[in-house]
Formats: sequence, structure tokens, C-alpha cells
Amino acid sequence: MALPFEAFIGLRYLRAKRRNSFISFISLISIVGIALGVAALIIVLSVMNGFQKEIRGRILSVASHLEVSSYDGRLAGWPQVSAQVARNPQVLAAAPFINDQGLFVAFGNVRGGMVRGIEPKLEDQVVDVGRHMVAGKLENLKPGEFGVAMGVELARQLNVGMGDKVTLLTPQGSITPAGMIPRSKQFTVVGLFKVDMFEFDASLAMIHLRDAQVLARMGDAVSGVRFKLRDPMQAPLVKQQLRAQMPQAMVSDWTDANANYFRAVQIEKRMMTIILTLIVAVAAFNLVSTLVMVVTDKQADIAILRTLGASPASIMKVFMIQGAVAGVLGTLSGAAGGVAVALNLDVIVPLIERVIGSKILSSEVYMIDYLPSDVQFGDVSTITVISLLLALLATLYPSWRAARTQPAEALRYE
Repeated sequence: MALPFEAFIGLRYLRAKRRNSFISFISLISIVGIALGVAALIIVLSVMNGFQKEIRGRILSVASHLEVSSYDGRLAGWPQVSAQVARNPQVLAAAPFINDQGLFVAFGNVRGGMVRGIEPKLEDQVVDVGRHMVAGKLENLKPGEFGVAMGVELARQLNVGMGDKVTLLTPQGSITPAGMIPRSKQFTVVGLFKVDMFEFDASLAMIHLRDAQVLARMGDAVSGVRFKLRDPMQAPLVKQQLRAQMPQAMVSDWTDANANYFRAVQIEKRMMTIILTLIVAVAAFNLVSTLVMVVTDKQADIAILRTLGASPASIMKVFMIQGAVAGVLGTLSGAAGGVAVALNLDVIVPLIERVIGSKILSSEVYMIDYLPSDVQFGDVSTITVISLLLALLATLYPSWRAARTQPAEALRYE
């Protein structure tokens, strides 16, 4: 016999016999429960990872990886600052900017928004706004022509389109005998962008850097410099390095502005992991009741094995192997099924939508109208290990109880 007798007997007990088919059915239910729990956990975490990756990508299409500015809001000599930061091997590109706020007025509509002065060619190297232009181009922003590119939702609220005139009122005012009067300037809409983030689509407008300097009376100064990194996830580390090198400058990264959002996503992901792990635990501990029933049913067999010389440790191994094999079958089948579904959600979800005749995620309610999926095999490995450990833990008590069986007591009424 190639297998140790403990493994041979444990595997044999998994197969259904006419007398104990109900116990085998319960074992099958336990395996299916573990598989469904593992698959559900992998699918849910993959979807949450996909949402996080998609939102992060949309944020980074407008927000830079890293920003260096001054504490008083006026950064002079930005080319020197850019050259100093560019020595860091993580830095790929840089672009100066001016941030301001203002009121947009057009056709009797008034909307507040953020005004960003940019150098179009440099800005396109730092962020991906150019890829999200639905009308016009960033290159249409030329110094002295006072053109503006704005989010589609802001344009809709102002009821303007390409070529329309928009008046911008800025907080920097002029003192007159009548008091403080806000400065105003008329701009022409030369571009519209849509990044599918309401915060940006409804409040962001971009003008040329020189026009922003004139409007804000900043001369050659800027608000700061934006940088693109090789790896956005290294931004906090690069920020700490630059703060040590440039104590006179204010350095921030993209995680600072969106810290609350990503913290909320991480907390939600942890809670979903705990909840779904409990589902796996419930399925795994069904093995306890299954193995207890098997131990009760096999009292005579255990007694005979003991009288033939099997040790309590060997008896314990028999039932641990039986439960462990059930756990392995459920875990591996669930992991394979979960990964397969997660990798093919882009096909499965549209099929379900066609069957039920409605959208699962409506673009009118959510900013994403599909279920993104990002299978991270670190998560899959962790889930698999946890499920196997829970299944192994579930076998300990029934196996220990079987090992304590006394042959004389078990055979008394046989």
C-alpha cells in the first residue's frame, strides 16, 4: 500500500457508502460552503481593489503625484526648484502651476470654481488631462489670448460651449472710491474635459500660466511646481526625502489631498474581509459537526484499529486527514472559481445585465458604470492560507475525541 494507513482510511471515509451516505452528503455541503465562501471573498476583494485602482487613476489624471510650493503662496525661481527636485531618480517630469479661486459668470449663471494656471506642454507630461479632453486641446491655451478649458459639468451649469465667453471674477480686488471691487476678466472657452470625477468636472478650469500670473498679479512667481513620479506609490517616501532637503519649501503628495477617501476604502476593505472570512469560518466549522458524526458512526472501526495496535495519534491522524482533505478541496476549488469569475467580470456582468434587463451600476448614480476587477494574488494567497488553517483547526476536536475512544467501551454492544 503506497499510502500510510492513516491516509488510506481517512480518504476511504470520504467516499459514500449506502449506510453513511447522509454523512457524506454533509461533508459535500461543507466542501461547497468553504468553496463558496472563498470564492465570494476573492471576488469582493478583487472588485474593491478594482474600484480603488480606477478611482486612483482618475484622481491622478488631474492631481499630480507630488507638489512643491511656498508657505506664502508665491514661489519665485521655480526653474531652480524644479531642477533641484529633478535630481531625485523617481522624478520624471515637472510643471509649474498657479492655483486660485473665482466666480464664473455666463448668461446669467454664476458658479464658483478653482482656477489653475498651467503651461500646456509641461502639464501634459505631468497629468493626463489632455487624454480626457472631449472638445478642443490643452494647446489651445495660449498666452495673452485668455482662453479657458473647463470641466464639462461646470460648462453645463454655466450653459456654455466651445467659443462662448465666460467672465471670471477673482478675490484679488481693486480699491476704488466705492470700495473693494473684485477683478474681472473675460475668457473664451477653448476646451472641455471630462475625467469622470464630479469634484473636478464641476469645479476645475484651466488657463494659461502667463494669463494666471497677470490675473493674480504674481509677476514671474507661481504657486508651486507639480511633479510626476515613476511610481506614484513612492510619493510619500519621496516627499519625506524632499522635506529633509528643502526645509524652506512646502512639499505634499497626492495621498495628502485624498487621505480620507483612501483611508475609508481601506477600512471598508478590512471590514468586508472580516465579514466574509466569518462566512468561510462558518463553512469550515461545519466540518466539526461532520467529523463528530463520522467519529460516532465509526466507533466500532476505531475500536478494531486500536485492538490491532493503532495508537491514539494514528487514530487522530485518520480524522484530521479526512477533514483536511475536505478543507483543501473546498479551498482550492473556491480559489480557482473566485479567480476565474474575478478575471471575467467584464463578460459576466454585461451578460447578467442583459438577462435582468437593467444596469447594475447606473452612470447617473455612480461615477463608474461597470464593475472593475483587480485580482491581487497576494490577497488570493492570504485567503487560501486562512481557509486552510480554519479547516485544519476544525478537525482538531473531533480527531482528539476519536483518539480517546476506549476499545472495550466501543465494542460492548457490537
